[in-house]
Amino acid sequence: MLKLLADTVFSFDVEWIPDPRAAEILHETPSADGPGEEARASFEALWSGYRKDSDPDDFQPYLKTILCRIISLAGILREKSPGGVPSLKLVSLPVDPGDPAKCEEKVLLSNFLKSVGRRKPQLVGYNSAQADLPIIVQRSIVNGLPGFGFSDRPDKPWLGVDYFDSRNSEYSVDLVDAMGQYRDRPSLHQAATLSGIPGKIDVSGGSVAEMWLQGKLAEIVAYNEFDAFTTHLLWARLAHFSGLLDSGEYRAEQDAVRDLLESEISEGKAHLEKFVTEWDRLLALTGQN
Repeated sequence: MLKLLADTVFSFDVEWIPDPRAAEILHETPSADGPGEEARASFEALWSGYRKDSDPDDFQPYLKTILCRIISLAGILREKSPGGVPSLKLVSLPVDPGDPAKCEEKVLLSNFLKSVGRRKPQLVGYNSAQADLPIIVQRSIVNGLPGFGFSDRPDKPWLGVDYFDSRNSEYSVDLVDAMGQYRDRPSLHQAATLSGIPGKIDVSGGSVAEMWLQGKLAEIVAYNEFDAFTTHLLWARLAHFSGLLDSGEYRAEQDAVRDLLESEISEGKAHLEKFVTEWDRLLALTGQN
């Protein structure tokens, strides 16, 4: 179970697609940086190399993360000063899905690495040890980026934050490992919805590539934000079970998440209304309202 609740926690999720540049380099496909049929051909060139003979022609096999491009990163930043009340903030990259310059993978990664390297939060994800963190590291290297403090490692485990030593450091928390210990691991949707927390709404990870090909980046970012809220609420539930949040603090954390949702909705993120509606439905269905 969880052993540490740091003053700064970042519950995050990453979305990615097959990288057309990888297909161009490895399979000599035509250049295709944006959505369209050229990019679809690039995706197919990468997928075809991983399909089994028994797979349907349209099957999208899981690709090695280094062959993929990060297109969205979202998270809930929780900050608490000593003796103070925690504050929550939604962080969403790209900040403007309609601005191509802000959507470049190198920009997304630079913003993430700099912020994490400066704040040194406790990172919380779902299957993050096997997926989200490896793709962040691999794609940062592909893009020629420095670690910006994210990659710093202390000489001894007790001397500082270490995102690369899950055995001795509590600063990279993978919730699926905490719940499953590498056996009988539930999906995020299963763990969340059975706990009265919204899981996948309208979109699943397998839909992201097709959405990107259709130019629906804003919808992908919205879906990514849903997963960030889901991950944070599930983290709070595990923190409560682990004794890091007492029952009153756990209720306050849920109230803070609801306040953040209402604030973001009032500022124009109407898609989050679906999250609130689904949350209320699941709380009633599971008898937790």
